[in-house]
Amino acid sequence: MAKVQVQYEFLIHASAHTIYNCISTPSGFEEWFADKVNIRGEEYTFIWEGEQKTATLVSSKKDQFVKFHWMDDGKDKTFFEIRITKDEMTGDLALVITDFCDEGEEDECQLLWESSIESLRHAVGG
Repeated sequence: MAKVQVQYEFLIHASAHTIYNCISTPSGFEEWFADKVNIRGEEYTFIWEGEQKTATLVSSKKDQFVKFHWMDDGKDKTFFEIRITKDEMTGDLALVITDFCDEGEEDECQLLWESSIESLRHAVGG
């Protein structure tokens, strides 16, 4: 099935450093993204209710972004990226999520990210 790229933006009230810890460390991810996260080198294994998916950390920059490639997506150019951006006028921080989902499942993908970001907001108090 064809994958389509989607992008979402969510305002978040927390410091870039706090957010970065939540999007780059196993304990941070466990607060909002997955039940359990194991890391070995550049490989992150995310576990939800007994199911697991492994992603390779492709690139990251402290307090700015992380980019992962799901291992089960083979050689596809698919990835998910979480980027911390700052509005120059207001100083507000936002997360820009870039992801790929199966064609026709964009709405489900958006709902999943909205739910996850709500959990992240709760975890960071923002």
